Amino acid sequence: MFNKVVKNAYEAVKDIPDGCTLALGGFGLCGIPENCIAALAEKGIKNITCISNNAGVDDFGLGLLLQKRQIKKMISSYVGENKLFETLVLSGELQLELTPQGTLSEKLRAGGAGIPAFFTATGVGTIVAEGKEVREFDGRKYVLERALTADFAIVKAWRGDAMGNLIFRKTARNFNPMIATCSKMTIAEVEELVPVGSIDPDNVHVPGIYVKRIFQGTNYQKRIEKRTVGQ
Repeated sequence: MFNKVVKNAYEAVKDIPDGCTLALGGFGLCGIPENCIAALAEKGIKNITCISNNAGVDDFGLGLLLQKRQIKKMISSYVGENKLFETLVLSGELQLELTPQGTLSEKLRAGGAGIPAFFTATGVGTIVAEGKEVREFDGRKYVLERALTADFAIVKAWRGDAMGNLIFRKTARNFNPMIATCSKMTIAEVEELVPVGSIDPDNVHVPGIYVKRIFQGTNYQKRIEKRTVGQ
């Protein structure tokens, strides 16, 4: 058995270099790799291209890396509640490649599956399609989108074992599974690290073949990106 367990987030991200492309899982503030993001902020790497659905909030998640100007470019689908993100984009300090959410998800899934590109109807006739090939199939126009891969991918799961088999809970299952497949060096932090054999194979969301390093995280927060109160 190949044991992929590392001690903590600092050991997991120790060789992530400046200028790399980094894909990070999560949806809003749910299922984001909090420990690894904090470790990257402390490590101080810079000029990162980040692929993530959104960029957290000002003081949490990828917002921590934005505060320290460690991110050069964001490839994402949602600016979210991050005012700093908005400010950096408008000032020209941060490059932004906005991508429709479903297209972003499929770009990552395709990258993990070894599919270099695909056609989608989403974005046809808008700025999303500018400079891209558009073809007609069965009377409808589609735009060609390139797949996405990353140098490193970091995900957060609810439960995992030493072989890297992962289970996600509810909303955290958005984006994490496809991001886990889009890199040859995938790191997983989990809320609960269990012995091999504890996870029913039928319940595995990401098989361990995709994961190279795994550790049990600490001090996870259950934060709400935007609180709304009904009357």
